[in-house]
Parts: sequence; structure tokens; C-alpha cells
Amino acid sequence: MHNFEKLVFWQKSIELAKQVYIICAELPEDEKFGLISQIKRSVISIPSNIAEGAGRNNDREFYHFLGIANASSFELQTQLLLTRELNLLEAEKVNGLISNLNEIQRMIYTFKSNLKK
Repeated sequence: MHNFEKLVFWQKSIELAKQVYIICAELPEDEKFGLISQIKRSVISIPSNIAEGAGRNNDREFYHFLGIANASSFELQTQLLLTRELNLLEAEKVNGLISNLNEIQRMIYTFKSNLKK
């Protein structure tokens, strides 16, 4: 069992979730049950799956949940790119979030590689 709160990529994913929740307030109200809902589910899925995997019985299960967290990160990236393409959010803000997200993706990938050894 791993202490997920000490994992830097979990900490960064929590910070990203806070940033995403704040920026979602800038999206149009008519997206409340569409894109906003999807974005929030995706961003919350990242640290949630890291934590769930860390609490599992073995590293193989943790590896699996890290894969789910990573998949959610790519789902979030797609949704953020869409907000930029539709001019719903400023490109600079979206690019900053995606940069943070890419860092988390790299960290998860590296951790998974080390976990598998």
C-alpha cells in the first residue's frame, strides 16, 4: 500500500482539479450539464484513481488504476482543447492547464514504469 498523499503527481493533480474547477466558472451556463460536467468528472477521476490504486492490495492493481488515471487525463486534455477551439476559454489559460496536465501525465508514466520493474 502506498501513501498517495505523498505522491507528487497526486498533489499536482489535486492542484489541477482546483484550477479546473475555478476556470469552469468562466464557461457558458448552457454548458453546465454538458462540457462542464464532463470536464469536472475527468479532472476528479485523476487523483481519485491514483488514491484508489494506492490503497489496493498490490502494485499490479495500483498499476491498473494509474492507467485509468492517465486515460482520464487524456480525456480532460481533449475537453480542454475543445474549449480552446470553440473560444470558450482563453487559449493562454487552456495552454497553462494543459502544460500542467502534461507534467502529471509524464509523472504517472514514469511511476508506472518503475512500478512494473
